[in-house]
Amino acid sequence: MASSVVGTRPNFSTQSLSMNEPVVSVDWLHANLREPNLKVLDASWYMPDEQRNPIQEYQVAHIPGALFFNVDGIVDLTTNLPHMLPSEEAFAAAASALGIENKDGIVVYDGKGIFSAARVWWMFLVFGHSKVWVLDGGLPRWRASGYDVESSASSDAILKASAASEAIEKVYQGQTVGPITFQAKFQPCLVWTLEQVKQNIEDKTHQHIDARSKGRFDGTAPEPRKGIKSGHVPGSKCIPFPQMLDASQTLLPADELKKRFDQEGISLESPVVASCGTGVTACVLVLGLHRLGKPDVAVYDGSWTEWADRGCYSC
Repeated sequence: MASSVVGTRPNFSTQSLSMNEPVVSVDWLHANLREPNLKVLDASWYMPDEQRNPIQEYQVAHIPGALFFNVDGIVDLTTNLPHMLPSEEAFAAAASALGIENKDGIVVYDGKGIFSAARVWWMFLVFGHSKVWVLDGGLPRWRASGYDVESSASSDAILKASAASEAIEKVYQGQTVGPITFQAKFQPCLVWTLEQVKQNIEDKTHQHIDARSKGRFDGTAPEPRKGIKSGHVPGSKCIPFPQMLDASQTLLPADELKKRFDQEGISLESPVVASCGTGVTACVLVLGLHRLGKPDVAVYDGSWTEWADRGCYSC
């Protein structure tokens, strides 16, 4: 993979990285790990059937100095849908509890390579923070490169992760939280609702791409969540998110990414909305489109789980 560093000096600043490039290499992160205005987030999350515990795995091994971002904790508490976006106020409170400030650059990684990290990268973009990147290849690439990891059974980072979830709860309970060090600014153009997806079936203003497997999309393979029938939104096209990645779980070069979208008839000149099962892997498609110079892609946050839960089936 080509490095996303612009220039030859590894000094951390918004000038030393391309704001149009959504990933950074493990070599770049290793060189800049101790920069004071750089925060590293372990955003590992796994599908229910994998039976993996991300916080336990974080405690066993994580990139030195990384904070833990709880994908299932920093959420909208007013819905039963999984890990939906929290409110602007709630996200600001959670980010502040983690010790994040608006001046910080953020690098997000996960334990699979590129998976849930893309979701948290997108969340920061949704709340107006553009200085955020995904670690290309994630923790597996970091470890394969021979870089150190650290373990901590009861660290400051665990306390901060708990404080972030508690801050979310307080906001939704109408309680005061603080201090607020991160100001969030919601970008509604990056998030779609159920009603917008329904309207798009009629209006066809946006190309709708689905990051789930072909089997789930076609209705021939089961959904991982009980009670949810498989299928797809009418008019949507299937581009399984692994097609964005190479064998080492790093983001494909731009020319290879473009081939993937071209094969499904997706035009980069027309608007795009992405979805998946619960709004996580759709963000991997968004990551790929960012590399292709298309940063204005929306995600249907409720995704197939909400669509099917509301009885809007189609195969």
